Amino acid sequence: MIRPLLVLRLLTMPCLWMGLVQLVFGELSFMLFKDNVASNFAMPASITLGVSLVLLIAFKKYQLPSVSTREAMLFASLTWLAVGVLGAIPIVTIAHVTFTDGVFESISALTTTGATVLSGLDEMPRTFLMYRQFLQWMGGLGVVIFVVAILPMLNIGGMRLLKAETPGPIKDEKLSPRVASTTHYLWLVYLTITALCAICYYLAGMSVFDAIGHSFSTVSTGGFSTHDASMGYFHSSLLLWICNVFMLLGATNFALHYRVYLAKSIKLYWRDEEMKAFLMIVFVISCLLAFYLYQKGANATFSGAFTESFFHVISFITSTGFAATDLSAWPAVTAVVLIFVGYIGGCAGSTAGGNKVIRNIISLKSVGLELKRLVHPNGVFAMKFQGRTIGADVRHSVMGFMCLAALTTMVFTVLLMTTGLSFVAALSATAACLNVLGPGFAELGSSFAPLTDTGTWMMSFAMILGRLEYFTVLVLFFPVLWRH
Repeated sequence: MIRPLLVLRLLTMPCLWMGLVQLVFGELSFMLFKDNVASNFAMPASITLGVSLVLLIAFKKYQLPSVSTREAMLFASLTWLAVGVLGAIPIVTIAHVTFTDGVFESISALTTTGATVLSGLDEMPRTFLMYRQFLQWMGGLGVVIFVVAILPMLNIGGMRLLKAETPGPIKDEKLSPRVASTTHYLWLVYLTITALCAICYYLAGMSVFDAIGHSFSTVSTGGFSTHDASMGYFHSSLLLWICNVFMLLGATNFALHYRVYLAKSIKLYWRDEEMKAFLMIVFVISCLLAFYLYQKGANATFSGAFTESFFHVISFITSTGFAATDLSAWPAVTAVVLIFVGYIGGCAGSTAGGNKVIRNIISLKSVGLELKRLVHPNGVFAMKFQGRTIGADVRHSVMGFMCLAALTTMVFTVLLMTTGLSFVAALSATAACLNVLGPGFAELGSSFAPLTDTGTWMMSFAMILGRLEYFTVLVLFFPVLWRH
């Protein structure tokens, strides 16, 4: 049974946090950047904080001894929606966009998608630009907590596999204080990687402002930039390779990062089956793309083709979405390759989107298992991952997830085409939002501004759907969730 008042009380916490964030940026505008947008943050912050505090006090009697799995799924979905709407208010008032576009931009930031409807970023107030970057960083941390602490408990898309890999694992079917201890580990890892990223960017030539801002969107694999030209603005191969390293770190299981820290051994990265497969996929596809681009003359030098292919493959497979060149000038087949790697995704338990490497591994092993059974009908076979036997329930959950991802892609692509988009634009937009990837192709190559209001709301929903791994959101539309 779902307790609506309990869920409402839970929602006051992320709303309070968003109000506090906006209040801080109002102070930054007034005290540091002095760009005259303080009131655009202070007004919505004051209202949000006031209303949230009133609700928190009113529902004080609803303590949090336990939260059921049903309430956890409802809370997760409503959190991204509520915070997305609240985060949109400064975007609407400062960038002078419609409420529809403002919500899209906010949800894109919080889900670490990186799709944007804005242009002219280089002339916008610095407070506003840093606010966009910080929303991605904040959303990235929320995603990590969700995928490492909550998904294993719900076994959504077979993610119960992560249970044994999570520091402070959850042993039962209710959220417990152990989630809090897990969160502390994640904070430590996330903050450390972000700080290192900012320092490296600064030492490589970025300004302090750009280094901090881009570290937020790199580690969160979000992809927002403070410049219209994204990472191409800096014209630096060194910065691209630094970005590659930290995009890969952001797309790695954060529980694995913590185990490496405890063991003081980076060899654990290579011993992890998912991480090993992830790095091999990146290396092979990047090398093939580099040779292809050089052969087709898309880049004058092989070193340039090598750098750009690695950068864009990593950018897409980690669902970051940074760009360093005009991708529309590349051969058409490269768009298909980049969309494909976007669906592969990063590692489970990370900020990356996509289907996740672990699911692709299990899917391929499932196909291999069926082929073995076809050849040896009486044979007894077991599928293993990381030395552990994979049960039929996990296999079925993973295959169900993969089928749902494919079906959802087809549905959203067709729906977008009915709004007037070409097939390539519709497919790339759907892939960008479901995989929380960001960049589109064809009409949407520069931004998502050409979308109609209907298409924009569909893609806002798609971003939340993809970020919360499909089932978490879709189950809300089934009566079984609401039955006693």
